[in-house]
Amino acid sequence: MGLLDIFKTPRDIAKEEIVEVPWHVLGKMDQLDEIVEESKNKPVAIFKHSTRCGISRGVLKLLEKNYSLTDEQLKLYYLDLLQNRDISNEIANRFKVHHESPQMIVIKNGVVVHHDSHHSIEASHLEKFI
Repeated sequence: MGLLDIFKTPRDIAKEEIVEVPWHVLGKMDQLDEIVEESKNKPVAIFKHSTRCGISRGVLKLLEKNYSLTDEQLKLYYLDLLQNRDISNEIANRFKVHHESPQMIVIKNGVVVHHDSHHSIEASHLEKFI
């Protein structure tokens, strides 16, 4: 604690304690080919989120609170379902995973190795694939 820290508010201190989640926005269809290639070097996860759903919002907040992996360990993508329904449909078709929201899909070596939906989504599940 430095001398000037006595002037920090509890909110300032809380902001410093927050670890930013290294999200990558999934917003273009051709990114799915990139994801398959990336998954050959490290696991990739896609979080499908509905911005109008309270359950999805709650799951997202809990995931962000408990997420501790780095971008070098796992590449984490965020898909806004309302803006990118076509991409969500292609994910279901390409990876043979029934669409749900919210949903977390983990891909290694080009194939889905795990998926969760709703309240089953937990940051600790992702650690198993590192």
